[in-house]
Amino acid sequence: MGKYVLKRLLHGAVSAVIVVLIVMVLIYSMLDRNKIFSGDPAYSHMTSNSRTTYEYTRWEAYGYVDYVPYADYLRALVKAGELDTETQKTAASLGRTPDKDSELTTEYTAKFREYYESQGYQVIRLNADTRKNGQLKDGGGPVMFATKDIPLAQRAITYFTKMFQIDNIHYVPEEIDIGERGLTFTLHDPVYGGEKFSPAIIGNGTRHKYLLYFNDQFPYLHQNLLTINLGESFTVNQGVDVFTTMTETQGVYVLSTVTYPTGAVLERADDLHTATYVEGSRDSIASNAERFEDDYTNVQTIKGGLSRMGYSFVIGIISVIMAYVLGLPIGLLMSRYKEGLLDKIGTMYIIFIIATPSLAYIFMFRAIGGAVFGLPTLFDMESGNKLMYVLPIVSLALPSIANLMKWMRRYMIDQMNSDYVKFARSGGLTETEIFAKHIWKNAMIPITHGIPASVIGAMTGAIITERLYLVPGAGNLLTTAINRYDNAVIVGVTFFYAVLSVVSIVLGDVLMATVDPRISFTDKAR
Repeated sequence: MGKYVLKRLLHGAVSAVIVVLIVMVLIYSMLDRNKIFSGDPAYSHMTSNSRTTYEYTRWEAYGYVDYVPYADYLRALVKAGELDTETQKTAASLGRTPDKDSELTTEYTAKFREYYESQGYQVIRLNADTRKNGQLKDGGGPVMFATKDIPLAQRAITYFTKMFQIDNIHYVPEEIDIGERGLTFTLHDPVYGGEKFSPAIIGNGTRHKYLLYFNDQFPYLHQNLLTINLGESFTVNQGVDVFTTMTETQGVYVLSTVTYPTGAVLERADDLHTATYVEGSRDSIASNAERFEDDYTNVQTIKGGLSRMGYSFVIGIISVIMAYVLGLPIGLLMSRYKEGLLDKIGTMYIIFIIATPSLAYIFMFRAIGGAVFGLPTLFDMESGNKLMYVLPIVSLALPSIANLMKWMRRYMIDQMNSDYVKFARSGGLTETEIFAKHIWKNAMIPITHGIPASVIGAMTGAIITERLYLVPGAGNLLTTAINRYDNAVIVGVTFFYAVLSVVSIVLGDVLMATVDPRISFTDKAR
């Protein structure tokens, strides 16, 4: 069994990679990359060279191209010791047109062009913008840069090789003086004033200050040594990693008494255990200097709501429980009293759900729930009203209930016509005994296999439900990212759903083998 599960997980991992590759092809090859500027107010006010430079800068940030300005090339030469700063300044001065360049500039622009064209880049030189009354129209001087579209293979390799990152003491550049680099183990976490017994491992030179720590939040023991990187959001949650965007809490700030490294005690929502290094951040902001002793100042805040992933899990799991609690018994009764009143009413409900578009009945039940029962029709994290969960959960459970009713009825009727049932009747067993001891158990085998998939289906199906009810979950995050052309979030959430789907398939096989001992996935059984 273990060998089978491992094999299925490996095959599933390959499938998840293929799904991500397909999404990357769709985003980076088939969609117009200029769409990322559709909601950018800065872009609409730019003209000529400024706009061109901004385009390539943003395309590089979104992962479309590799973009190398001529000035960056010269700075790299200075860092390598091939140029001094004075020569760099002279070589960096581009003329309004190439024939206006100095001899030194001509020499280095030629080297720049030769080097990058040999690497498959396209080198572009833009002359200075036209002048009006002796002034450049928008400050757009001459520009020179090299650019190359990033191949799909390179993009995919970079994405997956950088997905898991192990923190280390060399994260902070070696040329920055931060004192002694290393790890410190303490039994009394400074976050609690250094008095409470709480073991922690603290780093200096690492990205995260806390690599291992305890707190009062499940699962109590936390680590930042290994982190998941799904790419950086550019519009939905600008500058924040997609995985963090999906897992960080939302809602109203939860204030508590925080003891900062300098000894300052304030009522804040800062989570010091999430502190990461930002060069120069302590001295550049006055409030940071009052609270922190080093540049580990970038902290997340504690909020009262769940994360995006948390809301999706809660709504998805409760809707699945509701579907099984209602769908299975009703389907069983429909088969037990076939052609009866309950069977006819249930069949009408199944046909209604199948025939009606999901958007239509979600709008219908939202209107009924709001007008007739007075339930909240939109999600509001700040209100704290638990009733806001009702309509999203019910709307999500409705199709699952119909599906379970349909299949349970079908499996039960198929089993009722089996030879072993006829034999049981001839042996004198009552219909109730036959249903409870034989038909029910056999009909539940395929139903059991679908339980994990139902949880995943509820979460992926919640994309529409979360959007309509404004639930701040993973499904709503995906639709928002699509509308805002946030490529990293689209790819990251897709990968998240792909991994969940793989896990659900494997868990379904394990559950089915557990329920029915006759099923075995070992080679010996074959």
